[in-house]
Amino acid sequence: MNPPNSQDSANSANSANSIPAIVGPTASGKTHLGVELALHLGNGEVISCDSVQIYKEIEIATAKPSEEEMRGVPHHLVDYVSPFVDYTAADWARDASEKIREIESRGGRPIIVGGTGFYLRTLRKPLFESPRTDPELRRRLRGIHEEKGAAHLHRMLERLDPGAAAGIPANDYVRSMRALEVFFQTGKRISDLQPERAEPPEFAERIRVFALAPPRNELYERINARARAHFEAGLLDEVKRLLKDGVPPDSNALGSHGYRRVLEYLSGERTLESAIEKTAQDVRNYAKRQLTWFRKEKDVEWLEGFGDDPAVRRKLFELIEEKRP
Repeated sequence: MNPPNSQDSANSANSANSIPAIVGPTASGKTHLGVELALHLGNGEVISCDSVQIYKEIEIATAKPSEEEMRGVPHHLVDYVSPFVDYTAADWARDASEKIREIESRGGRPIIVGGTGFYLRTLRKPLFESPRTDPELRRRLRGIHEEKGAAHLHRMLERLDPGAAAGIPANDYVRSMRALEVFFQTGKRISDLQPERAEPPEFAERIRVFALAPPRNELYERINARARAHFEAGLLDEVKRLLKDGVPPDSNALGSHGYRRVLEYLSGERTLESAIEKTAQDVRNYAKRQLTWFRKEKDVEWLEGFGDDPAVRRKLFELIEEKRP
């Protein structure tokens, strides 16, 4: 499907200088397909679009590619920031933009790979210029969350910025906290600032999105197996080590699927088997939401199957290489 822009934009997005973005649900084979495309192009370099792989020391439940899986292809924005940093979509969009320009400046072909749809949307359609996280303010808001819960943070936001609160679920303390931070740091409501988007980067129209859509039952089987394998691979010990090192339990790094249920098990809220089963359910639900997200995005070209399916690989190569008038 061609982007709904001018014909010149459509030609640009499908030419040899397009920037492929391989997206889709977790466990669908994006990493494998991204490496295959990079090797096929000969000069491809992968930019991870994953809100958990970005963190150092967060390993087992992130499905980070191993050196063997990378097969010599450079990967960027993996193991990139400390787990003590609350990295945002705006941070990723800024850093990904720099990587794209850097790769292209030396003749490489950037390939965006990952399932964090909000990151990719923020790259193509930047958010407003928001202040960087104030660590002390974040610490204080975390303290409120730990003492009084997510609903209390949401009630604070309802008083200060009812427009933002209306669009944020009461249990989504991360987004409530960020909206409160913006208010306290700038004196302005995030709901008023959000329409003031920055201009898209100069390469935005060259991003061409390919989404994997594997059979649902098979995808869920892979997710279930992966969840159990992560626990068997030492996920509990990894979380214990991170907590011992001082990573806050409510940090962005430990808030992802595969980690939050471990925290509940360690605090005595559920059994180990319950933690494994709930993790698999969480990830299945997340995969469903990912598919829904990308189906609502414009200009997405769908690949029916898993990324490790040779037929899917051939189809992607054909789409990348075809010349459109």
